[in-house]
Amino acid sequence: MTSVVDQGNGIDPDEQHLIFDELYRGKDHRQMVQGTGMGLSIARTIVEAHGGSLSVISERGCGSVFSFTLPIDPQFIPS
Repeated sequence: MTSVVDQGNGIDPDEQHLIFDELYRGKDHRQMVQGTGMGLSIARTIVEAHGGSLSVISERGCGSVFSFTLPIDPQFIPS
């Protein structure tokens, strides 16, 4: 598992299940931050296309932890 941690404002619990949806932009950042709302959707699509998963754990006022896993191909595991 690989994780990225930030110490930002965190993500509202009501929005956490929406942030990976295509074109979704958080209600607190729609006007403040430029973007299309595609980044997390694209990231999840790529990770899942490779057999992995992408998730978030977040608490308002404490930041977020985004984590992803990818399967390991047995042919690349040293013997």
